[in-house]
Amino acid sequence: MIEKHIRVCVTGCNGFLGSLLTPELMRRGYEVLGLDTRFYNDRALYLDGVSAPKTIVRDLRLLQQKDLEGIDAIVHMAELSNDPLGELAPNITYEINHLGSVRLARLAKQAGIRRFIYMSSCSVYGVASDDYVDEDSPVNPQTAYGECKVLVERDVSAMADDSFAPTFMRNATAYGASPSMRFDIVLNNLAGLAWTTKKIAMTSDGTPWRPLVHGLDIAQAILAVLEAPLDAVANETFNVGDTQHNYRVREIAQIVGEVFPGCEVTFGPPSPDNRSYRVSFEKIRRHLPRFKCRWDARKGAQQLLKVFRRVDMTDQDFQFRNFTRLKQLEYLLRTGQIDDGFFWTENSDVANAEAMTESLVA
Repeated sequence: MIEKHIRVCVTGCNGFLGSLLTPELMRRGYEVLGLDTRFYNDRALYLDGVSAPKTIVRDLRLLQQKDLEGIDAIVHMAELSNDPLGELAPNITYEINHLGSVRLARLAKQAGIRRFIYMSSCSVYGVASDDYVDEDSPVNPQTAYGECKVLVERDVSAMADDSFAPTFMRNATAYGASPSMRFDIVLNNLAGLAWTTKKIAMTSDGTPWRPLVHGLDIAQAILAVLEAPLDAVANETFNVGDTQHNYRVREIAQIVGEVFPGCEVTFGPPSPDNRSYRVSFEKIRRHLPRFKCRWDARKGAQQLLKVFRRVDMTDQDFQFRNFTRLKQLEYLLRTGQIDDGFFWTENSDVANAEAMTESLVA
């Protein structure tokens, strides 16, 4: 348990990672204030019975300094997530992921909040050589999503001083079960295919490297940063994962195929997608020795198999738009629930965000 009462604002609290982090924070005695647009609240894959934090239902770009009064730390993960979604509307991706995140950091600094933890990504490395990349390696982002991560790290790092201590966490590719499920990330997607079709038919040879990390291990890394001495994490960048958990995509497919009974795994020709990188996670191991990954790909696949059985998951569940970020945003745009700027429209159920917030945080 924490030694003193600490109030943490978690942006994106209803998302894939936020739904895993907030219960961990509350179990450890933190008071949590959430911020979320609720783009992905149409359906949960399962219910976990944990209490939800008080939540401000508002677009990140509309947050005001007064909303952050009394906050001791911010964990910022509320962005448009993953490469395909970032390419849907690159200008809005930059507006939210880059400018919106930097604006939030400025508000935090103005409000006197010293700890600011930013969820970056190993996707900043893009295409790398056969050597392991670390936090000092050149970045080489290939998409708007990755470029925005680099820009936020650059701009927020420049704001650091004795009163403001940002920490940048470059997460490996996440996986694992979450109430706010995602099937647009590699291990989860392959597990969904294995369960619903009993076949993983790779369209490539699966040779690119990907580092993986379970969502619950990311939550533990965030806790380690929150509870570390400030000078140990101030303006530091950490790759989040385990060096032993770099996998070729074909290895991930084979592991999932072995875990899910009766699953056939096949591979195709080399892919034109040249994103491949192996990542060293030795820095976080040295600086934050209490952090250790408790999950690996096989254990994560076993967890997903158990969850799919428990909820009797169907192909309709697997394909449901809410669990693939790009599908859900395309749906909200097509039905006019959000406008071209990705703001809720007047005819949406959550358009009156201020009124909802009043009832939720009262």
